[in-house]
Amino acid sequence: MSTKKIAFGTKPTNKPEPAPVDSWVENRAAGEAEAMKRLTIDIPESLHRTIKSQCAMRGTKIADEVRELLLKKYGNQ
Repeated sequence: MSTKKIAFGTKPTNKPEPAPVDSWVENRAAGEAEAMKRLTIDIPESLHRTIKSQCAMRGTKIADEVRELLLKKYGNQ
């Protein structure tokens, strides 16, 4: 009966863990974009389908288009 030899690699080093994402978020520069808030609305399915297909053809996101329309209506007050 033959024995199988297994080679083990070198011992792992104690590399420092990367900084957590939370610390990056907390320490971002103050000049970055304003914090966002989520807005949920109900619209008819047919309207959603139309908006989604138009955005797909233009290669845009629904959220970006709705945000643009709201900014046109209400501005950056």
